[in-house]
Amino acid sequence: MKKTLLLISFISLIAFSSQAQDFRGPDKSSMDMAYYPDNFAHDRKGSDEALARVIYSRPKKNDREIFGKLESYGKVWRTGANENTEIKLYKDATVAGKKLKAGTYSLFTIPGESEWTIIFSSALDYWGAYSYKEDKDVLRVTVPSKKVADTIEYFSIVFAKSGANGATMSLGWDKTVVDVPFTF
Repeated sequence: MKKTLLLISFISLIAFSSQAQDFRGPDKSSMDMAYYPDNFAHDRKGSDEALARVIYSRPKKNDREIFGKLESYGKVWRTGANENTEIKLYKDATVAGKKLKAGTYSLFTIPGESEWTIIFSSALDYWGAYSYKEDKDVLRVTVPSKKVADTIEYFSIVFAKSGANGATMSLGWDKTVVDVPFTF
């Protein structure tokens, strides 16, 4: 009897483990990562070290009017799609003239027609901006936005070197680009 139960248990285990695992389908907005120096994870060279990393999801324009319509002016936005965007600073930095300690922050924004508020929050691991709490803000800066001629189909973030110790983090989607200056 013990041998029969053991055999049945073993066969059940094999049958269970051979079933396909249920996996979620892909998100509509793919996850991406931006480093400073740009492409750091792929292009490490000698003494290069990462200074910043942003993990974000990239919604698609899909013939929609984005800023002022899909993403309202004057309202907190998660700065991408899905989970809120996360920025990690590996060193202390100055952002648009204001100091920010090294660490990991959620990156929220408040889009405006001519300027945006960039928010670094200590509240991590949230979906969207639905649970956003202003009392978790670590730093807020305001930067100008600009219209560009070519449409940016997918929300994008990229860093570019600026000056001796600086970088610009550019956020772009639809026909809007916002440049956020950093000094390390």
